[in-house]
Amino acid sequence: MTTSRRMGEWVRAEDPSAVGAVRRRAVELAEEAGFDSFMIGQTAVAVSEAVSNLVKHAMQGSVMVRLHPEAPATVELIALDRGPGMADVTRALRDGYSTSGTLGIGLGAIARIATGYDVHSLPGKGTVLALHFTAEQADRPPLRASGLTRPIGEETVCGDGYAIAETETATTLLVCDGLGHGHIAAQVSQRAVELFLEMHEQEPVEIVRRLHAGLSGTRGGAVAVARVERDGVLYAGLGNVSGWVAHAEGRQGMVSVPGIAGYQGGRLRQFAYELPGYATVILHTDGLTDRWDPAATPGLFARTPAVVAAGLMREAGSRRDDACVVTARPGHGER
Repeated sequence: MTTSRRMGEWVRAEDPSAVGAVRRRAVELAEEAGFDSFMIGQTAVAVSEAVSNLVKHAMQGSVMVRLHPEAPATVELIALDRGPGMADVTRALRDGYSTSGTLGIGLGAIARIATGYDVHSLPGKGTVLALHFTAEQADRPPLRASGLTRPIGEETVCGDGYAIAETETATTLLVCDGLGHGHIAAQVSQRAVELFLEMHEQEPVEIVRRLHAGLSGTRGGAVAVARVERDGVLYAGLGNVSGWVAHAEGRQGMVSVPGIAGYQGGRLRQFAYELPGYATVILHTDGLTDRWDPAATPGLFARTPAVVAAGLMREAGSRRDDACVVTARPGHGER
């Protein structure tokens, strides 16, 4: 299965009007995904409750709803905030549990409606919530990979992009940071996505080599490709894209060579890294600082790729640049 970026638009959950806006978008996507009327209604209820909780109890809350990057018949909601967080997520998922000023209110009912969910929360730091809703009889997403983009400042178009290609044995990731911002940079990243989806079965270094040639005549950008297999990852990068193998105890950087895809670059190289079963492969553009530390968010790297990506966007993302982060594991069971 191959997918290009399913971007979604971030909405700040600072005003009650956000509830209706996100609910309407969720209904549109549910109809597009082929949901029946009952499932559309259930999705609308859960999304409304989740965003309403965010508006009432969160600080600096943001939410997006989109078609799931791994499954076109699935609608996904991702919400994140800074504080107050929850000390006991398991208890918060029980019906009737309520602590004033936290997102625990109604979380059990929301999770029961959803096809699947995952949540990470720390007191005083905030909460990340991922929900997905799948059409009747449709395949559920394998939850092996996820990606997020966020444009600079108040812009609506992000110049960074990503793509995910999955087979039974491997997941291949692309991240592209188009030079600059806005529509022109987005054209570069979209071209990189199109090229990648045509040749994703090739070795990462060969994909990067062909991207370098294929982006000639554009503004250019930084690109990285990682192939995540059961026990290892193959990686090739050109320019300022960061690659990591991360887990709760720390992280290992993966090496990109200097240059600009489409313009100039040194000798392209492919590197192989061991991948423990509990580790996550992470690619991100320089819209996320590389100073993030797994130890600063206990438990985050045990969560699904979607929650890891959202947690990193919250912790390391900058509003002064376009940002993109993609995460993957060799395999991850649905929650």
